[in-house]
Amino acid sequence: MAILLDGNAMAAELMAGLKQRVTALKCRGISVGLAVILVGDDPASQIYVRSKSKACEKLGIQSETFQLPERTSQTELEALIQSLNQDKHIDGILVQLPLPDHLDEAAALRKISPKKDVDGFHIENAGKLFTGQEGVTACTPKGILYMLKAAGIPLEGKEAVVIGRSNIVGKPTAMLLMKENCTVTICHSHTVDLAAHTCRADILVTAVGKAGFVTADMVKPGAAVIDVGINRIENKVVGDVDFDAVEQVAGYISPVPGGVGKMTISMLMENTVEAAERKAR
Repeated sequence: MAILLDGNAMAAELMAGLKQRVTALKCRGISVGLAVILVGDDPASQIYVRSKSKACEKLGIQSETFQLPERTSQTELEALIQSLNQDKHIDGILVQLPLPDHLDEAAALRKISPKKDVDGFHIENAGKLFTGQEGVTACTPKGILYMLKAAGIPLEGKEAVVIGRSNIVGKPTAMLLMKENCTVTICHSHTVDLAAHTCRADILVTAVGKAGFVTADMVKPGAAVIDVGINRIENKVVGDVDFDAVEQVAGYISPVPGGVGKMTISMLMENTVEAAERKAR
């Protein structure tokens, strides 16, 4: 039976430490501010934004949400980003993705100051991660690495397989694992004989968005399985992993919900606090 990687418990511990850091900044007369831009009325995005606002409230971070109509133009969106770049009370800027189809996500993200890019999506921060330099790390990959280290799972020299090659999760997760001296394989929709790769993995990360995609026969006994998938089946949220079956084979497993999602929010808060601390220095 696998050991559960409890994102709720890990996030609670991390948030307690962040609250102390926010309080320390306030004692120096420095407030921490996060601006969230939401375009349109996508229900899932609204839920995510509310969860981020609640996390800010718990820590004493000033959070402001800019809800823009669906018809917002690229010029209007970028003008708002530029104004927030200049706002000394704002330490972090987050553009909630996905944006409506008529907007250019990449162009909008490039407008965010790299210092205020708390999502870690700006091309400068992505480039720093790729070249091994210090920068802002994308929240979900950063949370995955935190979970593995907090659980004491050995990384150096281990075989890691990442299923999914997105710029948000797959690629940056692979970069972080390589930085920890893992041997990393990235698999995707064109991978031939996926199970041949996953069965070698000491660490298996999946972010494909297909419920029950990873089955027990695809997992090496004793492996650490990190499930990033979020899939809605009727009224239930499940991951990419057939949890009940894989739990019998794996050494460690993260649940959905209550796993990586909690860590993502916590890492967003940490990136925002770190931005305020850098500004204070």
